[in-house]
Amino acid sequence: MAKNTRITATTKLLGVIGYPIAHSLSPVMHNAAIAHLEADYAYLPFPVPPEYLEQAIAGFAATGVQGFNVTIPHKQAVIPFLSEISEIAQAVGAVNTVYRTERGWGGTNTDVTGFLAPLYIHQRHWNQNIAVVLGNGGAARAVVAGCAQLGCTQVQVVGRDRQKLEAFHRDWANSPLSPTLSVHLWEELPQLLPQADLLINTTPIGMHPHNDASPLTLDEMKLLKVETIAYDLIYTPRPTTFLQLAEKQGAIAIDGLEMLIQQGAAALQLWLGQPVPVEVMRRALKEVLSFEV
Repeated sequence: MAKNTRITATTKLLGVIGYPIAHSLSPVMHNAAIAHLEADYAYLPFPVPPEYLEQAIAGFAATGVQGFNVTIPHKQAVIPFLSEISEIAQAVGAVNTVYRTERGWGGTNTDVTGFLAPLYIHQRHWNQNIAVVLGNGGAARAVVAGCAQLGCTQVQVVGRDRQKLEAFHRDWANSPLSPTLSVHLWEELPQLLPQADLLINTTPIGMHPHNDASPLTLDEMKLLKVETIAYDLIYTPRPTTFLQLAEKQGAIAIDGLEMLIQQGAAALQLWLGQPVPVEVMRRALKEVLSFEV
């Protein structure tokens, strides 16, 4: 275990904003890496209700915060308060990492890198695979971009609000990363699930403390093909009910832990300007979650 970071008057602040944010394990892995590097930084969770987002970002600028991650529900809402946005964040239409620039805050998206990392170990002909994405928020945008980079033949995005789905589809029509994308209401899932080679939950349904919840029922999971990859971006609890139900049907389960690690490592490297110890970050998370290391 890395030694504790000593907080002094010169310590620079990093953090993560979201609402709720108490469940976040980002401080665990970031502070472990910071301590290992003996860097004079500390990483904190900041609960920011949506109505206070603008004030919070202005406050960070005034108090010297060096950078911060962005999670639900702010990944799109934060964009108007940034002075510049990277090409990948523009393509995705969502930001998960914010950093200082000479002109103000800059934003990028490391979620795509994080999302792809655990998929690369599966040897598949992705250009023959269909992806079904549950949800159409900021996290779903990074997933769609990742599926496009994989070369999935189709990406089918499922949501409950027709207007939001149509807006999501329009946004991707002009994106340089645009895959073969279609949008569907939740009621269409029985027709979509039997085709899915990759099923991704980007919704917060099933996140701690609502451990028994799942975006899909057992009957819906029975529609999956054997060896469909079921991927839940949630990493607490581990496994989620969604993944437990999927595994019972013969699906290959992937949780959000490695995505969390890889997107976090990319963000921390951006802030510190040096390589970061990914294995230290992984071990810290596994220790706090009582996993085998």
